[in-house]
Amino acid sequence: MILVDTDVVSNLMRTAPSPALIRRLAAVRPEEQFTSAITVGELTYGAYLSARTDTILQRLNERVSRNLTVVPFDRAAAELYGQLRARLERAGTPLPEPDLRIAAIALSRSFTLVTGNVRHFGRVPGLTVENWLAE
Repeated sequence: MILVDTDVVSNLMRTAPSPALIRRLAAVRPEEQFTSAITVGELTYGAYLSARTDTILQRLNERVSRNLTVVPFDRAAAELYGQLRARLERAGTPLPEPDLRIAAIALSRSFTLVTGNVRHFGRVPGLTVENWLAE
């Protein structure tokens, strides 16, 4: 099971998404492909800041919402988030809140996080991270 993060979903919304990403996704059954409500929120926010709001929202709906199951930030993820945030802040290696929430969602469901930012998410203990954007 995979959880694709914001930079990966953003790549899917491009006119020409990464061929490496498309190949990797094609090898995973659709029912094993997820994204988070956090990612949808970040992309929706970006759309409303853009001059191309309608186009971006349409792509989000057509390429993401129809193809990826959106999972919520629920209690299990919230509890992990709190633990992780405290741990990373004490270690002096905090992550931005949206990224930490995405990581907590992946961890709470034992999903592999698919991201272009492996080094960033690699700071989260126990999180399995893969970069599918690299050629």
